[in-house]
Amino acid sequence: MSGEPIVVVDDELSMREFLAILLRQEGYQVRAVSSAEEALAAAEAEWPRLVLTDLNLPGDDGIDLLKNLKARAATLQKDVSVVVVTAYGTTESAIEAMRMGASDYVLKPFNNDELRLVVKKALGLQELEAENLRLKLALKGKHHFGQLVGDSESMKRIYEMVRQVKDTKISILIEGESGTGKEMVARAIHFSGVRRDAPFVAVNCGAIPENLVESELFGHKRGSFTGAVQDKVGLMQAADGGTLFLDEVATLPAAAQVTLLRALQERTFLPVGGVKEIEVDVRVIAATNVKLQDAVAEGMFREDLFYRLNVVLMTLPPLRERSADIPALARHFVQRFAGEYQKPVVGLSPDAMELLRAYHYPGNIRELQNVLERSVALANGPLIKPDDLDERVRSARSPEHAAEEESDPTFPPEGVNLDARLSSIERRWLLAALDATGGNRTRAASLLQMSFRSFRYRLAKYGLDFED
Repeated sequence: MSGEPIVVVDDELSMREFLAILLRQEGYQVRAVSSAEEALAAAEAEWPRLVLTDLNLPGDDGIDLLKNLKARAATLQKDVSVVVVTAYGTTESAIEAMRMGASDYVLKPFNNDELRLVVKKALGLQELEAENLRLKLALKGKHHFGQLVGDSESMKRIYEMVRQVKDTKISILIEGESGTGKEMVARAIHFSGVRRDAPFVAVNCGAIPENLVESELFGHKRGSFTGAVQDKVGLMQAADGGTLFLDEVATLPAAAQVTLLRALQERTFLPVGGVKEIEVDVRVIAATNVKLQDAVAEGMFREDLFYRLNVVLMTLPPLRERSADIPALARHFVQRFAGEYQKPVVGLSPDAMELLRAYHYPGNIRELQNVLERSVALANGPLIKPDDLDERVRSARSPEHAAEEESDPTFPPEGVNLDARLSSIERRWLLAALDATGGNRTRAASLLQMSFRSFRYRLAKYGLDFED
């Protein structure tokens, strides 16, 4: 528990200094203040794990501070334990504080050992409550794993799989389009499971030069190649005891695929230029925005490595297939960015929400997040309105208005952005063709009666041909 940030609140200087010294001797980081207002300011500067406060304070008292801390914690989605101290002969005030959410109380005069025990107990209780919350989130209808929010049936299946695999060391393959939250799911698996206190090491395989992939993953010995001026620990060794997340795993060169396969089979590997094998306990989670089995069929990925990685397959649905989750996601991002930008934005107008639900999101959750960050930053009132949304979202229409494409054109007073309208239609047909062919781009191009080269050009034009 050492190093935990604690705020001490007492209007008596001698008591503040005494408590600060006592707790610092236990290894805690302590900030001592004299009022509830100062305590809230200290919490905003650095969120504490625990607040130890006198109930009798000038201005707002300890109960007021407790209420304000709990309210702020709920807004920030953080935890804080509050222990109250009172000098009165009765415990009525302290019991009232317990009803309001205090973790414990101490009566003055107190025994130093008693105070130490109460503080440790409060911090330990917070850890237990956090773990219980993680487990409940994996079972309830609504879930929040980083950027993943929602209670659609497809997401419930993902949450249930997270719950099932989080405490194992089984290899997992996560497939999904760019922006669907593959790394967020990998982090949810790691940080909700038994390995959460061990390293989580993420590497984008596609971002490493091909000639350095093996060195980055498995390390190298000094002098093993030009530029290897000292020994280097590889990312697999750095993740020992924890999780190694391999994003864009389909881009691994052939030589690295062989080395990774052996490391997964034997739980050992040789650094580049090394002669002594290194043993590791690493759970590997791989992710890809292409179907890895197709890469195997095309001879671009080893079949044996595919089966070694694909022990458990998790397929993340694109946002367009779970549009019912858009309102919950939108509220989550609005709340988050309103706090970050200190804007008094509390939600979206019905018209703005309708536009969000009508849009097709080629960039998935990542695109929705970017749209709402921009909207919150530009909004002038408490609600985001259609004019605050990006043009590409404003040009989207709900399915019930799709018949407008076939009707006689009508012009609003401000006119019509024809390029935006045509782009929206073309994007929808491109996505529909991909959906109809299960993502097979050659067949999708044929459905649209265009060459494969032209199809790829249009995908790139509308940002549909992305890499993770």
